[in-house]
Amino acid sequence: MSNSIKNIDHKNYTIRTADEKDIPLILEFIKKTALYEKMQNDVTATEERLRYSLFERKIATVIIGEYCNIPMSYAIFFYNFSSFDGKLGVYLEDIYVDQEFRGMGFAKKLISYISKIAVNNDYSRIEWVCLNWNEHAIMSYKKMGAIPQEQWLRFKLSDKNLIDMANKD
Repeated sequence: MSNSIKNIDHKNYTIRTADEKDIPLILEFIKKTALYEKMQNDVTATEERLRYSLFERKIATVIIGEYCNIPMSYAIFFYNFSSFDGKLGVYLEDIYVDQEFRGMGFAKKLISYISKIAVNNDYSRIEWVCLNWNEHAIMSYKKMGAIPQEQWLRFKLSDKNLIDMANKD
C-alpha cells in the first residue's frame, strides 16, 4: 500500500486482542514505534521477555488493528490507579499505525476501543505521553478532547541510577 491510498473502507478494519502467537509481530511493532520516535537504540525487549511480561505475568494488554486481515496498527496499555478519584485508569504505553495508513482515523479507532474498555469498567481516565515534536499527533489528540497535562513533568529512574537508588538505605 502507498501514501496515495484512497477510499479506505473502515468496515475492513478490525481490532483484536493479541495472543501468544503474536509475539514476533508485537516486537516488530515495538521496533517500528521506536524507529518512528527516533529511539530505536533504546529497544531491549526480546520475544522471551514479551512472552513472560505480556502472557505469563499479564501486566499489559496488546491490541492489533488489521486492515483486510493485514496487521497495520497496535496499542499496548495497562492499568494504573488514581488516589485522587480512587479508581483504576488506563495508561496507553504505545500506539502505532503503519506509515501508509496514518491520518485516516485508525489511531482514533484504537483509542476509541480502549475508551470503551475504560467506560465499561468504570475507569476514570486514559493517560499517555506524546513526544513534543509530534505536532500531528498532538493536534489529533486535542481534537479527540484529550487535554495536555503541561503542569506535570515526567521523570524516569532506570539503569545504574535505579540500582543505586535500590541500594540506598
